[in-house]
Amino acid sequence: MHFKNPEVLYFLWLLIIPILVHLFQLQKFVKVPFTNVAFLQKIIQDSRKSSKLKKWLILATRMILLSAILFAFSEPFFSDEKSTKNENIILYIDNSLSTQAKGEKGFLLQVAAKEIIENAPQSNKYSLLTNDEFYNDISFSELKKIVIKLNYSSKKPSINNVLLKINSLLKKQTNTLNETILISDFQNIYNNPFTNVTPPFSIIKLTESQRNNISVDSVFTSNSMEETVLHVVVKNQGETKKNVPIAMYNEKELASKQSFSIEENSTKTILFPIQKEEALIGKIILSFSDTFSFDNTFYFHLKLPKKINVLAIGNEVDFLSKIYTKDEFNFTQNLPENINYNLMPKQEVLILYELENIPEILSKSLQDFISKSGSIVIIPNPNSDINSYNQFLQKFSSSTFSAKNIDSLKITNINESHPFFKNVFSKKVENFQYPAVNHFYEINSKNDTKMVSFENNSSFLSQINVPSGALYVFSSAIKKKSSSFQNSPLIVPVFYNFGKFSFSQSQLYFYLDEENSIDLDIQLQKDEILEISNSTTSFIPMQQTFQNKVNITTKENPSKAGSYNIKKNDEIIEKIAFNTPREESLLQFLDVTQIEKTNPKITVSNSVSSVFKNIKKKNEVQSLWKWFLALAIVSLFLEILILKFYKP
Repeated sequence: MHFKNPEVLYFLWLLIIPILVHLFQLQKFVKVPFTNVAFLQKIIQDSRKSSKLKKWLILATRMILLSAILFAFSEPFFSDEKSTKNENIILYIDNSLSTQAKGEKGFLLQVAAKEIIENAPQSNKYSLLTNDEFYNDISFSELKKIVIKLNYSSKKPSINNVLLKINSLLKKQTNTLNETILISDFQNIYNNPFTNVTPPFSIIKLTESQRNNISVDSVFTSNSMEETVLHVVVKNQGETKKNVPIAMYNEKELASKQSFSIEENSTKTILFPIQKEEALIGKIILSFSDTFSFDNTFYFHLKLPKKINVLAIGNEVDFLSKIYTKDEFNFTQNLPENINYNLMPKQEVLILYELENIPEILSKSLQDFISKSGSIVIIPNPNSDINSYNQFLQKFSSSTFSAKNIDSLKITNINESHPFFKNVFSKKVENFQYPAVNHFYEINSKNDTKMVSFENNSSFLSQINVPSGALYVFSSAIKKKSSSFQNSPLIVPVFYNFGKFSFSQSQLYFYLDEENSIDLDIQLQKDEILEISNSTTSFIPMQQTFQNKVNITTKENPSKAGSYNIKKNDEIIEKIAFNTPREESLLQFLDVTQIEKTNPKITVSNSVSSVFKNIKKKNEVQSLWKWFLALAIVSLFLEILILKFYKP
């Protein structure tokens, strides 16, 4: 037995009072002479015995009455020993976009929130973890307020990360009993993350009532001489769907509308023609009721891309004009003896094409250029002054050229994991005609990334890691007398990407909760900053200012899909679009029915209320104060009956 107020039991010493009253309440009997003495003597003895018995009975009832009252106020109870300790309930609620789906009782997240409020124990402390927030050591009333206002989030941490967060919290709460509950639809989990679970916890699986969904998966464009075509990729999960309406909007104005049919569990591309010189603040809307509604809208921004400025310094660079075409680049060529230094700060890319040496004045200009996020491409001359090149390279890193090696080598290895070559090769080419060089300078560097290599694994093209900007170094001349590289199809993506990677064009769209980098062709004053906003929210992104551009980075914000403006003061500089991650649309879920079989420490349920009822039952306390109060009342009535009806 346990007592909620054990200090009340100290008053049990008051029981001595009725005992003292009983002992000192002495009644004197008076003898009265009478003729029949023998008979009267017997009556006196019987009266004395009956009177003592009555007093003992009254004493007993009063002591029981007082004792019962004291025990009632001390609030005794029976329970498990663990229930007397502090208990904290650690609650993870998955508020990802996929919990917008409907279950048998309504929207999954809303139903879960309602059942938590109705069934969670009010006396416990809580730690609440959602996809974007963490609340520690909160009361039930605080939990209730948070859960009522809980919104959907585009963030979706992996279950492994959630378990790591919970384990770190458990380590800090050493003197507290903890109940851990995970509430989720467990979407997109392909490997069982619960195989090495140590602490026991409960899983509540939120189950949608239908498995049928159609979504806009992505958009991209293709160009012809007359028009631009927007390709809208639609993904269908579930049964065949017919006559599905789809519309394209330019801001709020309907630009085009059509309908389509799509086969079971397939994808389909819908084409929307757009005028060649037309910019769009676009939105695609699918009008169809299915499991998820958020993926029926897709935002994009189509604009005319900025032309990238490329300056080549050297002789015989005519082939570059065929790669840096006028529709995408502003290509300029300077001879080594006639360099326009005033033109250099306005460029994104500088190509040093087979210079015999790098003069000091040029070297200083290049240093300033790369420090302001410029990109430099170095192609050595067969007769280069190696000391001149090495003095320049050592200003950025420890990289150097070795002496010229006259040897014929094939260019055989391409670092396909490098961003330059992403989506360049649709498949592995067999019987490829490898280009070759007849001389090279070996690059000695500890901080370079090999992009293209020779057959002996030495570098043909490397990216030198520098604090700002980009530095690309060839180890050989590439003119036709020195190499067959100009005849190789590899030359086009390499030099094209020198230009494209020097300036991050605003894409058609970005995804929420990803790190996105955007370059803006704008110059800011010292105290000026850029802001991203729409009609409902605004925030200041991370930004870095360079001489001829500003780079902004987004990740945590924005939190909702839509079209946004990039502003300088109140002037709109650029428009960008954000969409929810497409993984949220997948109807792929973890089979939780097998978890209990593989891990006995985990209990699985489909009901929030049943889990909380089990917690309440396990921690239930059997209170006894009512029984002691009833005993006090019974003893009081017994005393009244004895006093009224017992006549000695």
